[in-house]
Amino acid sequence: MEQNERERLNEQFETAEPQTIIDWAAEHYLPRLAVTSSFQTQSVALLHMISRAALEIPVIFLDTGYHFPETLAYRDQLVAQFGLTLRVVRPAVSRTDFVQRYGDALYRRDPDLCCYINKVEPMQRALGDLDAWISGIRRDQTPDRAHAQPLEALPDGRFKINPLVTWTRRDLWTYIDHHDLPAHPLFSQGYLSVGCAPCTNPVHDGGDERAGRWSGTAKRECGLHTDALLNAPRDDTHRA
Repeated sequence: MEQNERERLNEQFETAEPQTIIDWAAEHYLPRLAVTSSFQTQSVALLHMISRAALEIPVIFLDTGYHFPETLAYRDQLVAQFGLTLRVVRPAVSRTDFVQRYGDALYRRDPDLCCYINKVEPMQRALGDLDAWISGIRRDQTPDRAHAQPLEALPDGRFKINPLVTWTRRDLWTYIDHHDLPAHPLFSQGYLSVGCAPCTNPVHDGGDERAGRWSGTAKRECGLHTDALLNAPRDDTHRA
């Protein structure tokens, strides 16, 4: 796709409904298309839209081995309720080998390496046979996402499609409430954004929705939506 065509589409998608963008992506990229999801409350709107597309767009879930049991239960609930095609991707290193090599607290000592081994490298593999992938990021979530576009050309030739990128938190909740979509079991306990259990805390007193992720540090991204996904080495031994 030429740059001028991509710019034209981004101008069009800036005011388009997310469902329109998803339908466009399915028309142009299936079967080499997938959506990625962490299966938290913020994910449910996009997953509902994927189900309404009436097409089998695979949903990639990174099972790091450190998810809350509630996340896995919520995942299974949404897969059954929406009729989703689930594709589970796991780290190349087993949980036992990971702990034996790095111990139980790598997420504290080197959270970027921990995220690379358990999230970034598995995603690199998952994207290997795709031409495009759909994500649920929004500009209002983090500074790294503030300039994201609906359609992004990646250096490796793939395309990243962000149907919800122009939405605000209010837009998301308007959609969730309108369609009476179920929330993650931990949401009512203050878990506004849910990742791996060791790195996720509840947020109170009206804090930012991602304030509970890697709390006490400046880290706000695992690397899936930064240059780390494309630039990180494919072998974690280079990072050890």
